[in-house]
Amino acid sequence: MDILHGPRMPRRLRTAVALLATLLLGGVAACSQPEEADKAPDVVRLGALVPLTGDNAPTGQRLLEAFQIAIKDVNDAGGVLGRKVELAVGDDACDPGTAVVKANEMTGRDITVSVGGGCSVAAVPTLKVFRTAGIPMIIPAANSTDLLAPGYDSVFLLAGTTTIEADRAVDAMEKLGRRRLLVIDDGTSFPQTMAAATVASVQKDGGPLTLAGQMKVSQGATSYPRVLEKVKEVDADLVFFTGYYPEAGRMIRDLRDGGYRDTIMLSDAGTDPTLFDVLDDKQGEGVYGITLPLAQFEPKADAWAAKYRASYGHEPGPFTMQGYDAVRLAANAIQRAGTTDREAVRKAIADTKPGDIELLSGPAQFSANGTQPNPTFILLQIKNGAFTLVREVS
Repeated sequence: MDILHGPRMPRRLRTAVALLATLLLGGVAACSQPEEADKAPDVVRLGALVPLTGDNAPTGQRLLEAFQIAIKDVNDAGGVLGRKVELAVGDDACDPGTAVVKANEMTGRDITVSVGGGCSVAAVPTLKVFRTAGIPMIIPAANSTDLLAPGYDSVFLLAGTTTIEADRAVDAMEKLGRRRLLVIDDGTSFPQTMAAATVASVQKDGGPLTLAGQMKVSQGATSYPRVLEKVKEVDADLVFFTGYYPEAGRMIRDLRDGGYRDTIMLSDAGTDPTLFDVLDDKQGEGVYGITLPLAQFEPKADAWAAKYRASYGHEPGPFTMQGYDAVRLAANAIQRAGTTDREAVRKAIADTKPGDIELLSGPAQFSANGTQPNPTFILLQIKNGAFTLVREVS
């Protein structure tokens, strides 16, 4: 029988029951809404936009793993301000349009700090979104100088900048004895600013390394025959590709299969173990990469790397130490601020000193522009199908 419309129920009672049912159903619906659930007062929430689909998904997946380890460590130590820490995750697919949509969604989830940022091309357009919402950003992987261009005091980079990385790369190139450089980028934020900074560094250096040529390629192409033609045209003994690892693998393969035996160097966007999925040992020989410190070459990260392997069954890759540090730094700043007020937390991040927290990935402090002073980069070389450490380039 329909209890709301049964023939024996008086009208007043039917009305009261209907009203009660409406209130109950409304309450259930309200509880099921994510924006309401996300405002639970007993939780401190951090937001993370990372690429979980598309060619750059391996970067986002590794960052997410590092975030999760950090969240567990913080909560096992008592949480923040007596509350558990949670992570709100969004997939930006390393795409600027998607990133803006997801960032706008995330601002409604009551996050205190954003700790995402795997690709500069996706992170840059989210700057204004998070700034408007008053949410400070600790960015673990993206490091294009485009991130600094607006001059926001709420953006903090854990991965150096393209300007610093370019200077370190040019220093490494000269120490390798190379003379004629071809610089290649794909026209997106990080690769383009990295290429421009490299050209500027070569030109101001005045050393033995000269710029033989510069070119752009299409992101997502399946092969790069024009690169081989350009290398031959300018007689380059060093090719520096500033783009991401999906394209880097295909470009290295095409150059080696086309007979190019001189040096190839990659920026931190390309220096990734997924290269070995598309390159054989012979194709990888003679390839160098400049990148941020990796746990496998960092003695102070040994215990953390062991924990990572035990949790996920594989080595921590590029940017994982920075991802771990981003969450820990956010939690530490909130604790020092004594509140989740975003402006107070932003100030606490900006005022971080080495005595406040020890980071795995670099100095626990920031310059006025939101970058770490004197970040470390390392030079790697592929040998026998694996990355080996050549040296630090500090």
